[in-house]
Amino acid sequence: MSDSRSGVLALEDGTVFRGISFGSAKTVVGEAVFNTSMTGYQEILTDPSYFGQIVAMTAPMIGNYGITDEDNEALRPMVQGFVVRELSPIASNWRSQQDLPSYLEENGIPGLERIDTRALTKKLRIHGSMKACLSTEEISDEEAVKRAQEWEGIVGADYVKDVTCSAPYVYKVNESENWPYNPVGSKIRHPSENKPKFRIAALDFGAKQSIFRELAFHGFEIHVFPATASVEEIKAIQPEGIFLSNGPGDPEAVTYAHATVRELIQEFPTFGICLGHQIITHAIGAKTYKLKFGHRGGNQPIKNLETDWVAITAHNHGFATSEEGLEEAGAVVTEINLNDKTIAGIRLKDKPVFSVQYHPEAGPGPSDANPNFDKFYDLVAANQTATA
Repeated sequence: MSDSRSGVLALEDGTVFRGISFGSAKTVVGEAVFNTSMTGYQEILTDPSYFGQIVAMTAPMIGNYGITDEDNEALRPMVQGFVVRELSPIASNWRSQQDLPSYLEENGIPGLERIDTRALTKKLRIHGSMKACLSTEEISDEEAVKRAQEWEGIVGADYVKDVTCSAPYVYKVNESENWPYNPVGSKIRHPSENKPKFRIAALDFGAKQSIFRELAFHGFEIHVFPATASVEEIKAIQPEGIFLSNGPGDPEAVTYAHATVRELIQEFPTFGICLGHQIITHAIGAKTYKLKFGHRGGNQPIKNLETDWVAITAHNHGFATSEEGLEEAGAVVTEINLNDKTIAGIRLKDKPVFSVQYHPEAGPGPSDANPNFDKFYDLVAANQTATA
């Protein structure tokens, strides 16, 4: 390994990993986390929920099928840095438009390979996610550790304002993409199939594009709003439902969203995913807390306590809903994670409002939980019938 290509990942506890750099020549700080997905590195890189984080992949080889614009969850990568055990020397796939190193370099994201990602993952599992510094520049181990320790951390951080859209817009299906697809079968259907369309307001806390594709596929006309949009702005489009997206940072810090959602759920059927789930938690007066190392990957088992249905689901979150205060707030725990018994879904007893901690859009991940989109559609349809 030549010195010109060396790079460093330093953790706040003084642990240092040296490896070979790729991507951009840059020094960044963020929260070191790991993702256990075997595929889907591009969707992970471009997921706005990873803003502020340095992501390590546990799969041993990354980059082997390249990059294609069609798989982006956002316009650009959102991670602070990227760590892999081995970077594939070739990108071999008929859909590939460029290789991973050049993609990261043109987007200003530093990467590091030849890191013992198993040792890194074990450390984060034992001690929890840590503040970290990743540098592909000339920097000493001591300086890298110092920068990691001086970073303010993710607790209390509002990153939503960094990733939300700048102005309202109506989501349009890109007909040139290789979709629509049927995530639970082989028959291809079209989002304009013969059923009523419902207009929804989607609050963008850092939304993945695959979520909007699924909402459109399941029969919704999607009006996307910045996270800071007022209740009046949202009501002006006369929505028939409200969707709350995923996003990064500490859910407790997004107080403006708590207030907006608190008012909206009094009037509209509402569905929240990931950060949207946590914002509903705060909106009803309950609490969230930071997990030790979070859930990030495509193999988390979820059990529905009301139906006994078990699904394997995709996750990407470092915070979770606390059971404290839920019952008093009129909420019912509907789902739990079978690995650690954390809350994975809630609904309100007296309102058409529900949310899940996982990602039913499966981008990447299994499609077991995709029926949640049908559930939301049916909830909106029933509410329209009841109020007609």
